[in-house]
Amino acid sequence: MALSENLPYLRTRHNLTQEQLAEKLEVSRQSVSKWESGASYPEMETILKLCDIFHIDMDTLLRGSAEKSLSEDSAGYDRFMNLFSLKVAGAVAGYIVGAAAMGLCNVLGLSEMVSMVLLLAVVAVSTIVLIASGMEEDNFRKQNPTINDFYTEGQKQQFRRRLIWYVAGSVGAILFGVILLMLTDGNLVYEEWMGCLFLLIVAGAVFFLVYGGMLEDKYNIARYNWRNNPSSEDKVRRRRVHTAYSLIMILATALYVGLGMASGGWALAAVIYPVAGILCAAAHVLLGPKMDEQ
Repeated sequence: MALSENLPYLRTRHNLTQEQLAEKLEVSRQSVSKWESGASYPEMETILKLCDIFHIDMDTLLRGSAEKSLSEDSAGYDRFMNLFSLKVAGAVAGYIVGAAAMGLCNVLGLSEMVSMVLLLAVVAVSTIVLIASGMEEDNFRKQNPTINDFYTEGQKQQFRRRLIWYVAGSVGAILFGVILLMLTDGNLVYEEWMGCLFLLIVAGAVFFLVYGGMLEDKYNIARYNWRNNPSSEDKVRRRRVHTAYSLIMILATALYVGLGMASGGWALAAVIYPVAGILCAAAHVLLGPKMDEQ
């Protein structure tokens, strides 16, 4: 395929009319029409702009088949990112499940040593999974620094509709858990059981929030490519975010254990984890690299 065949396909794929593409390129609509008919050829500067707009390499744009290139996932990106998202979301939720397991041990009357060992074991497994998954992702990025955007707009829109239910369902589940806690009406035994159940509900909600957020990020191929070529400032910002995540989750777990053991109010202490999740999101927004700064 030549540019004259690739350009209409790419323009349609990105839901752009000839007028809209011409506006982005700062040329006339007639120029775009001539390129698509093969009557003329754009200048090199304009070709580079087309590559940026459509997230495609120059060789594919000028001489290859854009349709074939963008419809194939030769690197296995989609499968890898799906598994990576599952691992990370599961590991993050695992920290909360560990706290729930510890609370359950206390309800069943098991020794503090048993409950503490169980908590540390779950935390250790979750930490190992996070570290290993991060190393796998880093290796994948090094092997595949650039990915062509093979997702169609229909696939992206379909996921966005599913993401709404991930978020709404997670928030609704947490609110339902809070209602269950309120129904204990000061009964200590019920409160302890409901506290464990609440933590499990929060763990499930956190899983879907993290999983949904990571899948949303998966569809942003432009951001993936940008992240593989970070500036020195971006690298510093990423280290800050990762440090903030670790500190927040460690402090949340420490506070949960400390408050729970000091007051016996495990259900009340469980509220720490939703707060920690909000703080992690805030840390990402405030400390993370910004794509428009690249």
